[in-house]
Amino acid sequence: MSSFTLDENQAQYQIQGYKPGCIQINNQQLTTSIIISASQLITHWPPQHINELTSTHLSPVLALQPSILLIGTGITLQFPALETYGDLINHGIGIEIMDTAAACRTYNALTAENRQVAAALILR
Repeated sequence: MSSFTLDENQAQYQIQGYKPGCIQINNQQLTTSIIISASQLITHWPPQHINELTSTHLSPVLALQPSILLIGTGITLQFPALETYGDLINHGIGIEIMDTAAACRTYNALTAENRQVAAALILR
């Protein structure tokens, strides 16, 4: 499992490690896809592969009202369906799509800067 060094990050929920199929949030290891923000953790998020992701799955993200959304697509970078991506853009959220390891590192960096970020992370 890759470990991440935390540097004075005040976020309530921090990513401490990631490997395909497993993520460590604070001291808890999770094996299903999640949505995380500095103040909220949503476990057992339904899509387990980027091809399963729909706009409906992203409703909890919209409720968090992030200014930036990171979508971690699993082991490799893949893009969600165009209509799903378009729905997010229409809500005025900045979107970054990357593999999940990169999304974890970026989430930690942005929360350390007190940015209003959420990450939707597919673990496989």
